[in-house]
Amino acid sequence: MEAEEKSLKNHIENLVIIGSGPAGYTSGIYAARANLQPLLITGFQKGGIAGGQLMTTTFVENFPGFPDGVLGPDLMDLMKAQAIRWGTKLLEEDVEKIDLSKRPFRLETSNEIITSHSIIIATGASANKLGIQNEEKFWSLGISACAICDGATPQFRNEELAVVGGGDSACEEAVYLTKYGSHVHLIVRSDKLKASAAMADRVHSNSQITIHWESQLVSAQGEEWLSELRIKKKNSSKEHVLKVKGVFYAIGHTPNSDFLNNQLELDNKGYIITQPGRPETSIEGVYTAGDVSDSEWKQGITAASSGCKAALVAEKWLSKNNLSTLLKRGSTEPAQADSPQNLKETTEETFKSNSIWQKGSYALRKLYHESSKLLLVVYTSKSCGPCHILKPQLKRVLEEIGGEVLGIEIDIEKEQKIATQAGINGTPTVHLFKEKKLLHQWKGVKQRKEFKEVINKFMT
Repeated sequence: MEAEEKSLKNHIENLVIIGSGPAGYTSGIYAARANLQPLLITGFQKGGIAGGQLMTTTFVENFPGFPDGVLGPDLMDLMKAQAIRWGTKLLEEDVEKIDLSKRPFRLETSNEIITSHSIIIATGASANKLGIQNEEKFWSLGISACAICDGATPQFRNEELAVVGGGDSACEEAVYLTKYGSHVHLIVRSDKLKASAAMADRVHSNSQITIHWESQLVSAQGEEWLSELRIKKKNSSKEHVLKVKGVFYAIGHTPNSDFLNNQLELDNKGYIITQPGRPETSIEGVYTAGDVSDSEWKQGITAASSGCKAALVAEKWLSKNNLSTLLKRGSTEPAQADSPQNLKETTEETFKSNSIWQKGSYALRKLYHESSKLLLVVYTSKSCGPCHILKPQLKRVLEEIGGEVLGIEIDIEKEQKIATQAGINGTPTVHLFKEKKLLHQWKGVKQRKEFKEVINKFMT
């Protein structure tokens, strides 16, 4: 869409926060509590998943306040709800262009042009790929960058699997995959693990994990699906074959700073340069938080801390320059947060033939065999971060359509047989049915308009 066709907002924002991980949401909480009415652009498809890297993590055990740990996606859902409660406005789009050469600053998304007096950049970092032979051929057909998202899919169950990497993420994913695979091979380039002592101990003590020291992945092989990997030892040309059905990358990240087009000072790896411990960038009024400017710590708690600092500094700068328009609250306390609730599985007693969203095999069987309406079947898993993002989007689509399409959520961990029959090889996957016929399939998170366009085609 050309810039002139986009909608230009008729007011200047106090503060725009770009990014929705721990850094972005914490910035939103602090700025909203300061009555700045921040606009937070969550991101959608660029730079990874909205909500950040914790959306692709299982249990977070080192975030204060959760003594028994918390699922990464659940933690991010709570942060999001807290930011919204205090008045942070969310825009679920990507920033496509940014102009920091004049004031107010100008940002373009796919649909809007936004101007703002100040900006916090909290766009995080994206998972790296290896670029090995056949990587693109087997991407999502055995190769994945998210064990937490895809590990529970039927193709990986009771099969030998592999993880590439030696840090905390790689060790966590290797341990996680032992719940589903028969054995896990951890491919490590060096002669020791870079992970924390606690995570390394879990790997070393797990008999289902074999570590391949000083090894690197050379190629992926197979027919329709990945069936083997070829690896070689350091300083050797001899290749060794691993018979596996899946390999998961955990090999570091690249900061999501390309969209800045070098308008801020960056280091040679693309990280935004700041003074140690400070959020100020090379342009006054532009601040940064989280992994896009953190090449060392990369923790959820440090990202949240930097988001707090960025919001506090932005508030002081806006006030000093008389640029902020503060929200006047009707009540000193906002309403309680609308925290997400897990949907209970539909039973014979709770089933409703016209409910727009139900869960489980009973609802699927009843609607599949008896309903004449379009059915949207969403295959998810509990720890799938993208699923947390997609489900509310799909519910909004069905609500807007007005009951003409019915949604059914299927947990692939509980409904393994259904997932196998449906050929599911990753979550989220969405199928559109009518009268037992599969009309369309989507994989991954898509924009609402993509679902609407296809659904409307089959409704006419």
